[in-house]
Amino acid sequence: MNDNTLEIAARWWASFGGVATVMMRVIIIIVAAWLLLMVMQRGITTLRERLASRMDDRESAKRAETLGRVFRYVATVVVSLIACMLVLAELGVSVAPILGAAGVVGLAVGFGAQSLVKDFFTGFFLLLENQIRQGDVVKIGDHAGSVEVVTLRYVQLRDYDGNVHYVPNGNISTVINMTRGFSNAVMDIGVAYRENVDEVMAVMHSVAAELRKDPAFELKIMADLEMAGVDSWADSAVIIRCRFRTLPLEQWGVKREYLRRLKAAFDEHGIEIPYPHMTVYAGQDRQGKAPAFALQQLAEA
Repeated sequence: MNDNTLEIAARWWASFGGVATVMMRVIIIIVAAWLLLMVMQRGITTLRERLASRMDDRESAKRAETLGRVFRYVATVVVSLIACMLVLAELGVSVAPILGAAGVVGLAVGFGAQSLVKDFFTGFFLLLENQIRQGDVVKIGDHAGSVEVVTLRYVQLRDYDGNVHYVPNGNISTVINMTRGFSNAVMDIGVAYRENVDEVMAVMHSVAAELRKDPAFELKIMADLEMAGVDSWADSAVIIRCRFRTLPLEQWGVKREYLRRLKAAFDEHGIEIPYPHMTVYAGQDRQGKAPAFALQQLAEA
């Protein structure tokens, strides 16, 4: 074996050793990324299960599951990107141009899909802060109804008429949740000006006490009737405002039943529920009598 053959063999062995070293490093990076990803996903899953076990209602557990899925997805993307860049660096590929191109592409995509990104960010915080849950009755902008679906992309509502509203999370600026903790059944009761307000309030309290004793409503009403008093003087009625504190979603049923019973009680006590009317004033002369032409016009009318 001559010197040239030995030199070629040495070069081949050196190159083979370099390739083997690079491949070994690539394999180590991939295995390490895979192990790190498994550990992170297992940790996120364990944390989600512990949080869900401490939550009493199914919707909170479902919200924790959604957030856990989001965190697992983010962890997978981040670890995979870092592993890919390390592998390319080991293979001798410069990652600087790739990062520059990725930045330009990301900027273009960001401008083109900024509403989509905003939807995801807003949806993430809606779930994280527990502002909306499935089954709640909410008002979002001009849309109101029962929440059927909550995702990172949109909120699905169904109104009383059965119409379904899809509201992108990026368009949500204010959420009015009408079913969180407790609800109030607020009622404005109008009675005629001739009625004694104190007597009317006594009848209202009596009807409220009977309603609270009803087995069908005693668990739905959390407190006695709260009487705010005379709220305003309308054109044809005195408005008395009151309210019940109820369980969530029960305010509308309690209000309807109370108004039904109150109508019967008003009829029984002869309390007038007025309707809009207009009094025509004909005017008076200097002696305090109505002018003849005014009386004639009233007769003709």
